Amino acid sequence: MQALEQEIKKLVIETLNLEDIQPDDIDPAAPLFVEGLGLDSIDALELGLALQKTYGVVLASDSKENRRHFASVRALAGFVSAHRKS
Repeated sequence: MQALEQEIKKLVIETLNLEDIQPDDIDPAAPLFVEGLGLDSIDALELGLALQKTYGVVLASDSKENRRHFASVRALAGFVSAHRKS
């Protein structure tokens, strides 16, 4: 799971063009929104599209589970691991 977390950290940085941040700077358990990286809803949309494209996971825009899935890098890795298309 740590390898997937590293991949997702890199994907977050690349997708959102986060300058001066390295994957090791991101705590996998830290919140992605408000605190932590301070991402917003537009960032969530961009990241969701990148996850769909990269891992083949489907995120329903009206799902109440999305907030839980996007809580942290670790939560995203768990979601991707459970739902990715081989």
